[in-house]
This record gives sequence, C-alpha cells and structure tokens, in this order.
Amino acid sequence: MWHTGRMSASGVRARVRAEMTEEIKTVARRHLATDGANLSLRAVARDMGMASSAVYRYFASRDELLTAMIIDAYDAVGAAAERAEKGVEGYPDRLVAVGHGVRDWALADPHRWALIYGSPVPGYQAPQDTVGPATRVIFQIAGIMRDAYTAGRIAERDPITGRYADELAAVAEQFGPGIPPRLVGAAIAAFIQLCGAVSAELFGQLNNSIDDDRRGFFEFQMRGAADFIGLR
Repeated sequence: MWHTGRMSASGVRARVRAEMTEEIKTVARRHLATDGANLSLRAVARDMGMASSAVYRYFASRDELLTAMIIDAYDAVGAAAERAEKGVEGYPDRLVAVGHGVRDWALADPHRWALIYGSPVPGYQAPQDTVGPATRVIFQIAGIMRDAYTAGRIAERDPITGRYADELAAVAEQFGPGIPPRLVGAAIAAFIQLCGAVSAELFGQLNNSIDDDRRGFFEFQMRGAADFIGLR
C-alpha cells in the first residue's frame, strides 16, 4: 500500500518506451519528406543523437518501422474520413463528406499519403496487421452503401455479369443478405475513384488544367461516384 498513487517501475518503463517509439516515428516521418519511403534506421538514430543499436531495441528492422508508420497513416486517414461524415445527412452527401475528409488529410500530409497510396516500397511486404487499418475508408463507403440499400435509397441498375460478378458476389455476402454484387462493385469503384482523384491532384496531374477550384472539381467527381453507386 505504500506505493499507492505512484507509477510502478513497469509502468514507467512502458510509458518511456511508448514515448520513445512515438519520437522515432516522428523523426522517421520527417525523413519521408526528403527521402520518401527509403528509410534508414541509422539515419533516424543519427537525427535523434542515438546509437543505431538503441533504435533497434524499439524497431527490429526498417520494415517493422515502415509497418508502424503505414498503420498509423491508414488509421489517421480513416479517422479523418469518419470525423468528416459525422453528423452529415443524406447518402450522397455522406459519401462526398468522406471524400473531402480523405482529401483534406492528404493535402495536409502528402508524404504520408504517398507512403500508403503511392508506389510500393521495393522489397517491402505488408503484413496482415495492415489490412484492418487499410480497409477503414473502404468499409466506411460500404457502410453508406449498405445503409442506403436497406433504406431503399439506391436507384435500380442493371445487374452485372461475368467472372468478376461472381467474385463480387462472394464479397457482397459479407455485407448482408441480398446485397447486389453490382452495388459492391460500384462502392469499390468509388473508393478507387476517390484515391485516384486525390493522387492526381497531389502528384501534379491537374496542373495547368484545374488550378483555381480543385475542391469544386473534386466534389464534382465524388458526386459522380455517388450517382454511379445509385445513392439517392
């Protein structure tokens, strides 16, 4: 009882480890701006005034550090999308809000966007731990689609056929009974359009064509995606 109110030694160690882990990731994120995903634990250690062996106590390899940063980035953009949708009414407006949340996050942190949606890092294989965070925005869009379908607010469209339709049918089963494969495909296409629209803007494809009102053009694209899904 004498130590009531004091943090145990193990608690202090856990806190120090968590703080050091975050500091390493913060320094590594700065390297993204100059070196891309070509991270070096030695360079991170040098910037922190530490021996590289000390950094290896927290991250056993470059890939382990990359994984931690990738998970953080996916969770950050997912949280931004969820905040943007909160309180928005109307299914098309909810989809557009998600899009703006993703775009705003990407514009504020383009190097982290490039880490998760840019070119694959040579030699890096993403572990299973990244799957959940990576699908947050996808499942958010799917949730809007499912809510609209359940409420009868999806416009009728011709069913799809072909091998890809069979594959989408298997995916549709995860979202509830009776969800049309075409609807799942449209939701996936909306996510792809969202990512492509953001990347096109960040990586310069809109230069000298859409310069003054890129937000308006982005909304135009997201409204088109909502219409393609059939959201009403």
